[in-house]
Amino acid sequence: MEREEKFYKSTAMNLLNELGQKNNGDKLEDADWEDVFTLMDGAEWPSNTPGFKETMGEYRTELKKLAEKIMEVMDENLGLPKGNIKTAFNCGVEDNGNGNSNGNEAFFGTKVSHYPPCPHPELVNGLRAHTDAGGVILLFQDDNVGGLQILKDGKWIDVQPIPNAIVINTGDQIEVLSNGRYKSVWHRVLVGTSGNRRSIASFYNPSLKATIAPAPELLLVEKSADQDHKHLDQIYPKFVFGDYMSVYAKQKFLPKEPRFQAVVRAV
Repeated sequence: MEREEKFYKSTAMNLLNELGQKNNGDKLEDADWEDVFTLMDGAEWPSNTPGFKETMGEYRTELKKLAEKIMEVMDENLGLPKGNIKTAFNCGVEDNGNGNSNGNEAFFGTKVSHYPPCPHPELVNGLRAHTDAGGVILLFQDDNVGGLQILKDGKWIDVQPIPNAIVINTGDQIEVLSNGRYKSVWHRVLVGTSGNRRSIASFYNPSLKATIAPAPELLLVEKSADQDHKHLDQIYPKFVFGDYMSVYAKQKFLPKEPRFQAVVRAV
């Protein structure tokens, strides 16, 4: 309740009220109707709710295991060695779990989002359309209040809430590593005048030091038994994930393809 009261006094609320009063057809383009906080290892967590840290810690542990299993399935589907994606995310080093990563370890974070009822849902998005920057995203969305949409074949499609289900999304780095066989998905969140929508999104992302590029195995295809391999075009450039994030921070809500080229020009 305290966070909701603060949200209704926020800049987004003030700007939305101003637009509503003007009633000139303009929309709030540079803000989201979203109250959010992030959980990560080593950071301060909310302490007002008894058992929150213990419950979320256990949840995050299991979700991280699930993300790593999903990446292994992707490896298999792509014909890559088991652990290929995970190793790439960990700067080319297998994660031995000893904690001595020197910043090379993949990042696992969790974003807790709340979308309160909105007085003018026609003027603002809960979350503007974008693709996710990182690797594998696991979303536990509200069982009762919808709003999540994905872009498919040029049309926005509702992602219907399913009780106790985890929605799997792939980010930009999976698209690059797979040389486009997996695509990062455009998505957005709409809001309404009633209902509090809550979601928990966990992100398994590369280390900021990780070098990301299409897997070499995906740039070769067999022509026939008596012919040499044929090289496929490398559709995506090679870059350091931290450099990509610097570009993404400025271009998150813009078309994704120019981001891949911009990060090359920036390094």
